[in-house]
Amino acid sequence: MFNKTDKLHDTNKLPMTDIIDTTDKSHRTSSITQNLYMKAKKIIPGGTQLLSKRPEMMAPGQWPAYFSKAKGCEVWDLDGKHYYDMATNGIGACILGFADPDVNEAVRCRIDMGSMCTLNPPEEVELAELLCDIHPWAENVRFTRTGGETGAVAVRIARATTDRSVVAICGYSGWQDWYLAANLGESDALRGHLLPGLDPVGVPRELRNTTVTFRYNNKEEFKSVIDKYGNRLAAVVMEPVRYNDPEPGFLEYVRDGTHKCGALLVFDEITIGWRLIYGGSHLKLGINPDIAFFAKSLGNGYPMGAVIGTREAMKGAHLSFISSTYWTESIGPVAALAALKKMKEVKAYEHVSKIGTLVMNLWEINAQKHGVEIDVGKGYPCLAHFTFKNDFDNKLKTLYTQLMLERGFLAPTSIYPTVAHTEEIVKKYGDAIDEVFYLIAEAKRNEKVDNLLKGPVAHVGFARLI
Repeated sequence: MFNKTDKLHDTNKLPMTDIIDTTDKSHRTSSITQNLYMKAKKIIPGGTQLLSKRPEMMAPGQWPAYFSKAKGCEVWDLDGKHYYDMATNGIGACILGFADPDVNEAVRCRIDMGSMCTLNPPEEVELAELLCDIHPWAENVRFTRTGGETGAVAVRIARATTDRSVVAICGYSGWQDWYLAANLGESDALRGHLLPGLDPVGVPRELRNTTVTFRYNNKEEFKSVIDKYGNRLAAVVMEPVRYNDPEPGFLEYVRDGTHKCGALLVFDEITIGWRLIYGGSHLKLGINPDIAFFAKSLGNGYPMGAVIGTREAMKGAHLSFISSTYWTESIGPVAALAALKKMKEVKAYEHVSKIGTLVMNLWEINAQKHGVEIDVGKGYPCLAHFTFKNDFDNKLKTLYTQLMLERGFLAPTSIYPTVAHTEEIVKKYGDAIDEVFYLIAEAKRNEKVDNLLKGPVAHVGFARLI
């Protein structure tokens, strides 16, 4: 928990006059964290800036919306309550853990010397060289600062290079018009039919049929895309993997079909990159794209994105206007250099796989012990997850999250492990899982699940194509 000296940063700027000290319970008449979120929903459309961080996606009215401190895999909310993060750890951005000391030290040094200037940061050249060294097929690099815009830049480059417009997608690649155009459908009545939860309202109708879809491991759907749009196809943008290895020959089939029609193969490595292997997951799979893009873990919590590609594929970057002021600040490249160095030194991908495996085993062992029917995905431990096997999946998922919160864990039914997760922390997590699965089993047996829920059921998110 917080010490008296560990006060919130800029607490006087928060719109809650009763924030004095996070450990001083005498000044707290209600939950500061929940009250602030109630206020936010009145003045911030959607309540948060990221769909995945809406408390309603986890346990409405209970999941803490805000943090005052984050270190390693530990989090404190505005009420000073402590949690272990067994959830997304910054939506997958902090593979080394929150506030990694080595990354922070590099950033502090850069801040002290100035992080923004009329001139360019020299660190971006070093980072570009490093990314090309890690990915020998790549020859050119462009930088951004966020994942969504990184995907948009990659698509812009591909369209400029090929002088074509249509993009085929498989997987999730952000919020921009180029991507959400897939949800426009053949008519306005079909909006949202491909990726439920991602509404294309606000996306120009004129973009209809500029982005088309196919599902992972489905050669027939991919062939249909090529047959229909091949001579207009600029790029195939896809997550090379998500949770499991591709079926034998699938990525090769996509690569060959893409190239045969003169399009570019673009891999979205934002989530899986650096988790499955040091670098992009395609290195492990042995399939090189024409372009790949990264964000999230690249800066370990500091905004940083990169688009890498062959010289030929990146030609469009010279032709199209792709430019933004904050792509020239220094903190992102400095953080990325420090993060990549440490990821390599500590073999981050091996550690997160080990932790993920331990967690998956705990889910299975305790579920079997208490007779709770779950399905633990047999895919990559670095993105471990499970689902409840019955018609009450979302209700039980909400209850599970609620009960884990009560035991001091941010814990939905999935986890992005980090280097900061230790076996000791995982053991504490396992003890909590044991208790929670027992309570869930009893509630189901006695038909008391609704009685245990302290709030509404969590909202359902969007469905992936991968």
